[in-house]
Amino acid sequence: MIKTSLFDLSGKVALVTGSTKGIGRSIATELARHGATVVISSRKSEACDAVSASINDELAEHPGGAVSIPANISHKAELNSLVNSTYEKLGGIDILVCNAAVNPAYGPMSDLSDSAFEKILTVNIMANHWLAQLIIPQMRLKKSGSIVVISSVGGLRGHEKLGAYCISKAADLQLVRNLALENGPYNIRVNAVSPGLIRTDFAKALWEDPDTLAVRTENDPLRRIGEPEELSGIAVYLASDASSFTTGQNFVVDGGGAILDSGRCIR
Repeated sequence: MIKTSLFDLSGKVALVTGSTKGIGRSIATELARHGATVVISSRKSEACDAVSASINDELAEHPGGAVSIPANISHKAELNSLVNSTYEKLGGIDILVCNAAVNPAYGPMSDLSDSAFEKILTVNIMANHWLAQLIIPQMRLKKSGSIVVISSVGGLRGHEKLGAYCISKAADLQLVRNLALENGPYNIRVNAVSPGLIRTDFAKALWEDPDTLAVRTENDPLRRIGEPEELSGIAVYLASDASSFTTGQNFVVDGGGAILDSGRCIR
């Protein structure tokens, strides 16, 4: 059978963490629209079931769909269960999108508690590392796979209030480069996407006040905040054969803010 599009994901299985709202949900939905069977995963089973049902209703007459497998990614045992359940239900994983992240702290590093820092590092870095360890062996056997890590423009610069979060996102970028180097010979591609300020609940404190939002976007080339759906296209590209010669890279999606000396917009 001849593929009609470089972006066709028919027959592929994609696991997307943090996929019940915001950027994760938009990415999962678009992967399914392009033919993939997507695993919807977050901590709450009810939310996973609702998003999975919504995708399946939309795509009832088309290829692609979704299944619900909840997991708390801060616990390695739950990640083991998530991956094993996916293998049992769907036979394998072709695409991994590490989207879930936390930021329980807002303030200077001098006030950061050990518990908050540990939580940020565990969820934003270690969980991605654990998932890669669990899934890459199977991808190596198939000599095929794509991993996409959702980082942040915060990983490219410092921030006076989000230091720990930015540290974790910078580490994610190095994780991507190392995984790409180690797994390229097995035809496994690993890339990152770094959003700027996106209209999500996660970043609500940065955009819900109109005056604050105006200040944050007034000098950006596109002069506006991004929407979650605007991250889905780059994810489809990186998951598909369209990016078959692309690995170890970071794609900034921020309305142009990163090209400014004073850009500070954080996902």
